[in-house]
Amino acid sequence: MEKIVHWAIDMPERLSSVFSWLPPLFARIVVGWVFLWTGWAKLNNLPQMIQNFTDWGIPFPEFMTPFVSGVEFFGGLLLLLGLFTRLAATPLVIVMIVAIVSAKLGQIDSLETLLGFEEVAYMALFGWLAVAGPGAVSLDALLQRLYGSDATK
Repeated sequence: MEKIVHWAIDMPERLSSVFSWLPPLFARIVVGWVFLWTGWAKLNNLPQMIQNFTDWGIPFPEFMTPFVSGVEFFGGLLLLLGLFTRLAATPLVIVMIVAIVSAKLGQIDSLETLLGFEEVAYMALFGWLAVAGPGAVSLDALLQRLYGSDATK
């Protein structure tokens, strides 16, 4: 059993550690880009978005629409830069939860349906970034190196 663990777990872990910087960078670029532009589009179409928020039953749509749009835009920008990553990712998790509850709750008939929503995939990435951090290729890591914190977490 020890040889199997070494071959199937330990060795791939050592080999993949060379690329440990890549998954958080890729995740940040993908979700950062998407949310930067979706937030920008919403901010530039506020009347229609306010109507959508009203139709979805989101309370205080005149306030919540620009707020959520700004969270998406600035959160996406911060994720792209890898700056304040954990602080940017956390409210985006909440935005995804609200999006599912407000716009898609009636469509959920199974766990398969729920897990198939793109909002759940985004929520998983945001949650991972909020917990695991931005990775070594980020402004957060640079700031941590400059000011003495551990940049790899």
